[in-house]
Amino acid sequence: MPSPVSPVQTAARVLLGAALAFAGTGHLTFLRQDFQAQVPESLPLNQDFVVLASGVVEIGMGVALMALPKQRVTVGWIMAAFFVAVFPGSISQYLTHSDAFGLDTDRKRLIRLLFQPVLIAWALWSTGAWAARKKG
Repeated sequence: MPSPVSPVQTAARVLLGAALAFAGTGHLTFLRQDFQAQVPESLPLNQDFVVLASGVVEIGMGVALMALPKQRVTVGWIMAAFFVAVFPGSISQYLTHSDAFGLDTDRKRLIRLLFQPVLIAWALWSTGAWAARKKG
């Protein structure tokens, strides 16, 4: 059993899980085209496949964050790695000046890039993964 976390961390983990499940649902439905704008042209995969696959992963990770508290440390590390893995999509959106999610200026796209480390930190802190690293 991982070390205990605070009620605030637990609430933050559940909130992140719900947000991911919602975003993943968006990949599969109403935000599908917006997410395609983030798939780098250099990626040798079909853009729609990437969006659908990443949506399924986000739903699964969101549900895992909410429903598997005993696995939260492992899920936290996996989620942080996922946020790192999808970061090139945000960079691509910035470099190609692609409009999506209301990000219709380079300034807005740049601000979004700065938010990615926050998501990584949120995943590691809310799950207790960062603290568990020090004990392991």
